[in-house]
Amino acid sequence: MVMKNQIRSFIIILASLIAVSCADQPKGGQPGSAGKVKEYPVIAVKAQSTRLFKDYPTKLQGQQTVEIRPKITGYIEKILVDEGAFVKRGQILFRLNADDIQATVRSAEAMVKVAEADVKIAQVNVEKTRPLVEKNIISKFDLESFESTQKSKEAQLAQATANLENARANLQYTIITSPAEGTIGNFPFRVGSLVSSTTSEPLTTVSNTINMYAYFSFNEKEFLTLTKGLEGKNQQEKFSKLPPVALVLADNSVYSEAGRIETASGLINSQTGAVNVRASFPNGEGILRSGGSGTVRIPQLIDSVIIIPQKTSYELQGKYFVFVVGAGNKVRNTEIEVLEGNLKDSYVVTGGLKVGDQIVFEGIATLRNDTEIKPKLSEIGNLSENMTPVKPVKNLN
Repeated sequence: MVMKNQIRSFIIILASLIAVSCADQPKGGQPGSAGKVKEYPVIAVKAQSTRLFKDYPTKLQGQQTVEIRPKITGYIEKILVDEGAFVKRGQILFRLNADDIQATVRSAEAMVKVAEADVKIAQVNVEKTRPLVEKNIISKFDLESFESTQKSKEAQLAQATANLENARANLQYTIITSPAEGTIGNFPFRVGSLVSSTTSEPLTTVSNTINMYAYFSFNEKEFLTLTKGLEGKNQQEKFSKLPPVALVLADNSVYSEAGRIETASGLINSQTGAVNVRASFPNGEGILRSGGSGTVRIPQLIDSVIIIPQKTSYELQGKYFVFVVGAGNKVRNTEIEVLEGNLKDSYVVTGGLKVGDQIVFEGIATLRNDTEIKPKLSEIGNLSENMTPVKPVKNLN
């Protein structure tokens, strides 16, 4: 009897423990939540319009860059400008030593005078001989001999005159002027250096930087996307319909003047699939320099697209996911396609979501597929705001 009472007491205690254990199980079969469904803020997906931009690395060049080289051999006697100076067309830049060439000019002038005298003597001989031949006093052979001598002396005069012109031209070449308006480059040679037309390096360069060219590349797909649908009979007319582009300088400041895409190469690089493109920027204040670097920023207006906060998604192996609230308030892990632009903490969604879907806004790190939540709808306002732009660069002069 005692044994039966002990067994009955054990069964009652065991049943009580099982009842308590079942009471501790949460709703939805999730352990540890003490039967409560956790509240999560969610947002309703909606369509908005925004302006994105994409950056392309670029190299800057002046619209004209001219190498300054000597035409003759000589020693640099004087440098009349400084590196980085702005010069006008025809302004004297260098002067070469001209002593030897001046002596050559004087010698050539003397040779011309001697040749002129020889020609006059030959002419006199012909004029004196011709009447004598006509009177048969001397033979015609003598006249032909004097005429031949005259032609020879005239040829010598022409050669002496050409030598003089060449010497005078070389004398002019000792003064080296700028063939264009622009900014002077570096000087690899200084006063006293021997230079010639065969010297590998130029004396300097002159860059016309009133307008600057920015060269960059599109891939074939981007180029087609950019130009498709533009009106115009040719490429230049189509490019004129594109919006202005910006130039981001090496210090991440935005250049104060807007530019325009002007032209593109007619060939696609077979190895890289790239199309070389040129944009032009005004440079009246001379802030931009040839050889500089930066990025060309191209804007793109996107209309009626889904934009979500970045923190509503997570990335896994190059793919993006969000938690969409489904039937019974259970979340579903959903892959989405995003366009990473220059929005402030937001993504443009191109696939995986539709307008009206509700996605979890915060706390996604604690969620798993089919987790039941208590959604709390939140309003987050406009998501199409671009990142805070850097201030335009100002003239430093």
